[in-house]
Formats: sequence, C-alpha cells, structure tokens
Amino acid sequence: MRGNLSDEMVSIKIEEGSKRPIALHEKSLFGKIEEDYLILSLIEACYLLEKGRLDIYEDDIVCSVSYLIDLLKEKNIYGKYVVYRDLKDRGYVIKTGFKYGCEFRLYDRGRSPGKGHSDFLVKIIYESYYINALDFASNVRVSHGVNKKLLLAIVDDDFDITYYNVEWTRP
Repeated sequence: MRGNLSDEMVSIKIEEGSKRPIALHEKSLFGKIEEDYLILSLIEACYLLEKGRLDIYEDDIVCSVSYLIDLLKEKNIYGKYVVYRDLKDRGYVIKTGFKYGCEFRLYDRGRSPGKGHSDFLVKIIYESYYINALDFASNVRVSHGVNKKLLLAIVDDDFDITYYNVEWTRP
C-alpha cells in the first residue's frame, strides 16, 4: 500500500476496489478518514513502514525506515515513537491524549473509540528533563477525574522505557 509524505502527515488514497486503507482504519484503528484519504501521523506511518505494511513516498522517492526515524529525531518526537511502538507491540489501541494533557490514550484489546472508554492515559517524560510538580499533580488529577489510570513512560538517554502506574490516593 502506498502512502505519500507531506507536512508531517502520510496520506493514503482510498481508491475504488481497494479496501486496505479502510480496513487499516476500521480494524486496526490507524489514522483518520478525510474525504477519500486515510491520514496517518508520522508516528503511525513509521510504525507501519517498519512492520512492512506500508510503503511511503516523498515526491515519488521511496522513504526508508531510517529516513523516517531521522525525521522523528529532527522533530524531537523519536522518544514518543519508541513508546508508541512498544505499546502497539503489546497489543494496545493507541489514540492521541492531547485533550487530557498527555501524549496517548490506551485502549485494551477489543476496545476502541466509540466502543468503550480508554483505560490509560500515557504521559511521556524524558529521564533528563525537569518535572514540574504542579504539572505532574495536574496530570494525576485529570486522569483520576476521567476514571483512567495514568501510565508514566520514562524514556532514558538510550531510549529504553520504564513504565510507572500512578494512582491518586487520599491520605
């Protein structure tokens, strides 16, 4: 399946007779449908390219996995990709968590947007970054307020991930 890279997004034309882009969206819950295109984020597209499920072109030139990874590093989102890939490989359905102040929402297998609520919010913190206690408390409060567990993904300088499940408790 061919995707075209432009403006940090990859678009896949939904052509008559080809159900693969629609199945990728409806069954595997990648991207969003806009008119007759499936639109993928750079992170989703890199994951699919790495798994051999998508070919990506930029100006009719084939993009390699290393090219997309270099783009992710340029945009300082490679750590986010590493967490995405790890969680996706564990079987989670992943959607953005912007409205909750986090990077991702996670759905267990069999659940998806419209068929149930997400179980986790994922906040990515880099090992070398300063954490503001008030911002962290806000993330915990929001996740508790919407009945979700907060999963902290700590990414170290080698891009290894350590997960912490953070819960609200009353003293």
